[in-house]
Amino acid sequence: MIKKLFCSTLSASFLAATMSGCAPVAETGEVACAEVTEAEIAALFDRWNSSLATLDPDQVVANYTPTAVLLPTISNTPRTDHESIREYFVDFLPNNPQGVINSRTIAIGCNKAHDVGVYTFTFTDDQGQTTEAVARFSYVYVYKDGEWLIDHHHSSLMPETVAN
Repeated sequence: MIKKLFCSTLSASFLAATMSGCAPVAETGEVACAEVTEAEIAALFDRWNSSLATLDPDQVVANYTPTAVLLPTISNTPRTDHESIREYFVDFLPNNPQGVINSRTIAIGCNKAHDVGVYTFTFTDDQGQTTEAVARFSYVYVYKDGEWLIDHHHSSLMPETVAN
């Protein structure tokens, strides 16, 4: 009975650690979670958006983990490494994109956070004409080597935009 209870407790602890995105430290069983606020997670979008304004794809890519996945708004190709993410932004940045968050929900876990919602992007062409696109977004950030980086980024146009 004690062995069964211990195994159940151990399994529950492992499942909880796995679901939270953190692995326990081997000897102590404690998890070292970075402290972060919703405002700090919201500022990660601002950091990313500011990197877009530089029009430098390398500065944008610096926001992503080496194994990040980008499911971009205006490409059918999933991007799964820095090289392919950079390739996307080489094509995207000449549109002078700038985003504004319309609504969002932030959830914080152990060394990861989710920022999901709706944003509007404004694009400016060579003649100074602007167009807008409203899209849904999700960012999954992970705390790695002392910094928060994007590990998963999905953006898609709103269905009614596509239907019209």
